Amino acid sequence: MHSNQKTLTSNFLSLSSLQIVNYILPFITLPYLIRVLGVEYFGLLAFATATVTYFGIITDYGFNLSATREISIHREDKEKIIEIFSSVMMIKVMLMLLSFLLLLLLVFSFEKFSQDWEIYLLTFSVVVGQVLFPVWFFQGMESMKYTTYLNIMSRIIFTVAIFIFVQEKNDYYFVPVLTSLGAFIAGFWSLILVKKNFGIVFKIQSAETLMYYLREGWYIFISGIFTTVYTVSTLFILGIFGTNQIVGYYALADKIVKAVAGLYRPVDGAIFPYVSKLVKNSKEHALKFIRKIFIYSSIIMGFFSLLVFVYAEEIILLLSNGGYEESVLILKLLAIFPLVITVAKIFSMNYIINFHLQNELSKIYFYSALVSLILSFSLVPMFLAVGSAIAVMLTEIFATAYMYFIIRRKILHA
Repeated sequence: MHSNQKTLTSNFLSLSSLQIVNYILPFITLPYLIRVLGVEYFGLLAFATATVTYFGIITDYGFNLSATREISIHREDKEKIIEIFSSVMMIKVMLMLLSFLLLLLLVFSFEKFSQDWEIYLLTFSVVVGQVLFPVWFFQGMESMKYTTYLNIMSRIIFTVAIFIFVQEKNDYYFVPVLTSLGAFIAGFWSLILVKKNFGIVFKIQSAETLMYYLREGWYIFISGIFTTVYTVSTLFILGIFGTNQIVGYYALADKIVKAVAGLYRPVDGAIFPYVSKLVKNSKEHALKFIRKIFIYSSIIMGFFSLLVFVYAEEIILLLSNGGYEESVLILKLLAIFPLVITVAKIFSMNYIINFHLQNELSKIYFYSALVSLILSFSLVPMFLAVGSAIAVMLTEIFATAYMYFIIRRKILHA
């Protein structure tokens, strides 16, 4: 087997192992949390997570794609890798401090947030863990086994701790604490591995260098902001108009379809840097490879979407043991999400980003964000959770169709 194919296979197997663990452990903890916390506290935690997601996007700044690509291209140049690693870490820490200040302003300015301020601050700790963990570095070096080991370790710590510390409704604040603890441990050890296994040390970078990497990630960052608007904002808007209980019903269905959509993540993470190299060497070979991935992934994810739709009621009952019947219709409306989001990821990452059309992606996400806001503010006040589900699916379909139009016009028929 060719060395590149061996690396691709190794990364795919590593990410697949992680994804298997990511499925097994939540299916142990999610039903437990749903039953112990009840729909109201479950909804509160989901709303806090949606709120903090905005700050996670700010600190990521598109580096999970732009820095991954830079690392992948310059992986043989150690000094360049040190420059990239140090610059990205410096920028992410500065963005994290800015994000925390913005969160404080939000939490203590509005009653909706101030009445549960501790939950929002505790949930923000997850962002700190994400900043510490340079997943973009390991992806760029195509050494995803490290990401796998560390994430599995943090997930196991979180899972065991949940059953020890969360025994009743009033223990709900332990959930963000334990989530953060796992993220901190994984992030800390990942930095040790970066130095020990790759010989990468941190060096202060000039303002000029930092500005370069800020510009490199700008389009992807803007795309991430717009993506968050039309993926997370619907739940956020639902939390503004509805109760924590209604958010809980929607959040359960949302977690299910996103868990199913996550089946594609191992493929996604493994092939992105591989396609980056293919595009550099031969665009024709890259297009053939992407086309194969698209066909196989669409068939498989389409099948899983169908299963979710057909067995929606059974899935909800299995996870909740009753009391979440309102989630069934929402889950049916969101059932096609895994297929649509998989196609969108293939279009955006492997076509548009790897063929350097980030500016087009920003336009796509900008218009999709507008569509999402219009639909959400039109449908959510009237139909609440059902309106949220309809808004999400119509927006995702619009964004994916827009991507296909750009790909045909600027890549396939260029």
